[in-house]
Amino acid sequence: MNTLSIFGNIVDIKKKSIFYGEVVVVEKKINSVKKIGEEKNNVPYILPGFIDSHVHIESSMLVPSEFARLAVTHGTVGTISDPHEIANVCGMEGVSYMIDNSKTVPFKFVFGAPSCVPATTFETAGSAITVEEVDQLLQMPDIYYLSEMMNFPGVLHKDEDVIKKIAFAKKHNKPIDGHAPGLMGDLAIQYINAGISTDHECFTKEEALHKLKNGMKILIREGSAAKNFEALVDLLHDYPNEIMFCSDDKHPDSLVAGHINELCARAVAKGVDVFKILTAACVNPVEHYKMPVGLLRINDPADFILVSNLIDFNVTNTYINGELVAENGISLLSPSEANSINQFNVELKTFNDFKLPFSDEKEIPVIEALEGQLITHKIFTEPTIFENNIISNVEKDILKIVVVNRYFNAPVAVAFIKNFGLKKGAIASSVAHDSHNIVAVGIDDESICSAVNEVISSKGGISAVHENIKKIIPLPVGGLMTTKNGYEVSRAYTEIDLFVKEQLGSTLNSPFMTLSFMALLVIPELKLSDKGLFDGNKFEFITTSDN
Repeated sequence: MNTLSIFGNIVDIKKKSIFYGEVVVVEKKINSVKKIGEEKNNVPYILPGFIDSHVHIESSMLVPSEFARLAVTHGTVGTISDPHEIANVCGMEGVSYMIDNSKTVPFKFVFGAPSCVPATTFETAGSAITVEEVDQLLQMPDIYYLSEMMNFPGVLHKDEDVIKKIAFAKKHNKPIDGHAPGLMGDLAIQYINAGISTDHECFTKEEALHKLKNGMKILIREGSAAKNFEALVDLLHDYPNEIMFCSDDKHPDSLVAGHINELCARAVAKGVDVFKILTAACVNPVEHYKMPVGLLRINDPADFILVSNLIDFNVTNTYINGELVAENGISLLSPSEANSINQFNVELKTFNDFKLPFSDEKEIPVIEALEGQLITHKIFTEPTIFENNIISNVEKDILKIVVVNRYFNAPVAVAFIKNFGLKKGAIASSVAHDSHNIVAVGIDDESICSAVNEVISSKGGISAVHENIKKIIPLPVGGLMTTKNGYEVSRAYTEIDLFVKEQLGSTLNSPFMTLSFMALLVIPELKLSDKGLFDGNKFEFITTSDN
């Protein structure tokens, strides 16, 4: 019989108490939690593991088993994972891929049934998940919830397929995740009353408070691009039982640096009560999604962590099912072998494919990217003309942005964007939410073409080019992930990220993550799909790629 005994300051989150004691594990479960005395100085604290309550594993560029190897070093023992990124590329096969790979490690991955594949009809995706397939997924024991219902207009207008998906989730007694950025007033109440239980898209306290007061749980998001922690953290004071922490999208370098533990430390520094913080970080996701994760109670799975203190949450040990999976920042999970699946059927481009002829426009619409936000603004500027084509204006930071259909050969969609700050070259990525066509930004057509062709040649990846310098991180799994060692991928990502900032001149904190959201049509205000420039407020095209 396998027995483990751990001594330390035990944190009872529910009872809001801390005492020195012993946790005994027998055969992967908590056998006893014994109080020995009062809280002691200079001994570790024992508490339940952290949960990321909404994340797309694919955005880490790592397959689930490699994501887990990095996450456990920060005390994360489980995630609420929405596999809709790979589902948009590979459909049901993509969802199965994520589940199968996740089972090669003891980490507690909880997956949802993607609700919106494709995300809209205004872009080309690689696959679709039908209403019937959503029902099939929700019947599976590996699927715990209906993933973010991005089609909130469909909910409000009672779209038949949307209502059926929600009904299936209710029938199978599984929660429904929301996605309704900026939705307020009666429309938000109508959305919530349809059965939507969470939202991770609030970017103002006013919006989050409105949704909280009407029965919705709010996920405070702090990812590599979208950062809403500062705006929302004060809500923890009054709504600790309705708040969770999530990253949504986290690049590999960010995951190496920290995870939910960082948000706990920042919340403590803001003066939030530690038990309220841990309720959000550890307890609420487990209870809301009925996760198979222990909360340091007798007969629970032995999922817990040791931290040096309750201020900076430096994690010294992570246990999952009683197994030590990380110690002093070192992952003890072994790398797993993984295969690849993909859909990439586009030929190499020429620089002429990216030209945008001038046709007497006095001004052109421009996407204004915003640091730390997924939303964009729509602005207008006078076009810069050369040889009767509209080109980038580097001095004004008005750069050409393109989206290339990667599923079949089609005309390239071309528009312009502000705030990337590139002074040289171009960057490109096949991580382009949600349909994952190729998106690129650059100072000229030759550079853009070169960056795009690097991605095409690798059947997916992120690239950066300037003249003869070409950098690429291949992502052969759906054009989204690699099976390589997570720490190696993190180092490669850090290198290409620095190249884009230091050599090409980007002023963004996370240029590739920001780039990946510039084709996300369900987030206003102005985005670009492979079919054209799209107004997210009016939900209609401004220009199309076949103009």
